[in-house]
Amino acid sequence: MSPSLISETLMAESTTEMMMKPGHSPAQDFIYRSKLPDIDMPNHMPLADYCLEKAAQWADKACLIDGNTGRVHTYGEIELSTRKVAAGLTKLGVKQGGVMALLLPNCAEFVQVFLGAAKMGAIVTTANPFYTPAEVEKQIVASGATLVVTQASYIEKLAGLNVQIITVDQHVENCLHMSVLLEADEAECPDVEIHPDDVVCLPYSSGTTGLPKGVMLTHKGLVSSVSQQVDGEAPNLYLTVEDTLMCVLPMFHIYSLNSILLCGLRVGATLVVMAKFELPKLLDLIQRHKVTFGPFVPPIVLAIAKNPIVDNYDLSSIKMVMSGAAPLGKELEDTFRARLPNAILGQGYGMTEAGPVLAQTLSMCKTPFPVKAGSCGTVVRNAEVKIIDTETGVSLPYNQPGEICIRGPQIMKGYLNDPEATANTIDKDGYLHTGDVGFIDEDEEMFIVDRVKEIIKFKGFQIPPAELEALLFSHELIQDAGVVS
Repeated sequence: MSPSLISETLMAESTTEMMMKPGHSPAQDFIYRSKLPDIDMPNHMPLADYCLEKAAQWADKACLIDGNTGRVHTYGEIELSTRKVAAGLTKLGVKQGGVMALLLPNCAEFVQVFLGAAKMGAIVTTANPFYTPAEVEKQIVASGATLVVTQASYIEKLAGLNVQIITVDQHVENCLHMSVLLEADEAECPDVEIHPDDVVCLPYSSGTTGLPKGVMLTHKGLVSSVSQQVDGEAPNLYLTVEDTLMCVLPMFHIYSLNSILLCGLRVGATLVVMAKFELPKLLDLIQRHKVTFGPFVPPIVLAIAKNPIVDNYDLSSIKMVMSGAAPLGKELEDTFRARLPNAILGQGYGMTEAGPVLAQTLSMCKTPFPVKAGSCGTVVRNAEVKIIDTETGVSLPYNQPGEICIRGPQIMKGYLNDPEATANTIDKDGYLHTGDVGFIDEDEEMFIVDRVKEIIKFKGFQIPPAELEALLFSHELIQDAGVVS
């Protein structure tokens, strides 16, 4: 990248730091930081207060639009329901630090309950409503949840569990109804003192390997992650109060919960909420509500890039598309850009334990930077990354693949009731080991190669399956590909 594209201050901020390791012979410790300057993050604030800090200014503005019914919830209504739900949960016996579960698809009630629980200091574990009963039971029991908010159609998955159940749609015998929360007196919203290191969210993740574990995300961690993305004068993810976001990715997953819902609330954007992905419905909602930003995953990007029905819709309102959860190959990037030439396409990179965002495209900054195909952008602000040799643990310079490790205020507190797994993931220096192989080039852009555990070793060579998959995908007759050894 030409130095003319970035100020001397930014260059100084993003330069790789080299330090002497204490107690070791002279060696270089390569530490990578964001291309963008660090910011002052208000991560002392409780999460709900932070996300709704300016809700009063936007009281009459649409916050959530139900994609199925068209019902609009304003920021004023969401802020009020947050206090009502906090009061209602308290009345039902949910304690500060207590755990409750959301077993819901995308809906307004998910947002209302999540924010209300955060407001009164409870912990929310988010579960996939399409889990089997055994999978649901495992997460509910492991998390210690005493209350579950769900839809009537999922109640049978909770059979035999010793939990209170609240349904958000139909009234069901022996279950409470969402109205007990929404009709509570907001004046009784508890005045609790929330410490920044208190856990607020408990998603489950398999981590770098193994069985799912409860990931303890704190108020400080989630506020830091959202702030890294949207606060300050030159944010990575450039969203404003004028934007309309497409919320089709499930909010029970941290990508959608953090980078769509919480980021959207923080900047005052409007979120169009879909319960599940259906391409024609998605395209219709984009056209009808003039959606400006689409946070997607590769299968949705692929569908928009290659499905002929896309030509029947006006998608000209879209100015940004972010893809995450898995890498996009250059061929798919090029095909998508040809389909939506006026939209900026960028990739991000994250994992639940990292809060979740580690890197985000520079193409969506206030002053956009050109990015390379396959790049997932720069390290998020106020964080540090090392690329380490998977055999020796030595940190690596530019363009050398190794395991990606990140340190910053946004990473998890640890795994619930699993100090051994926590110690195996977060080292003594505070770096979280992702289990992903990648590298950072001389332009400070991060590239993902593959998972450490998935690298194929053949005749002394290390072969990333993703490279073979990208090669196969380049053939016009191949829709998608997966490589295993």
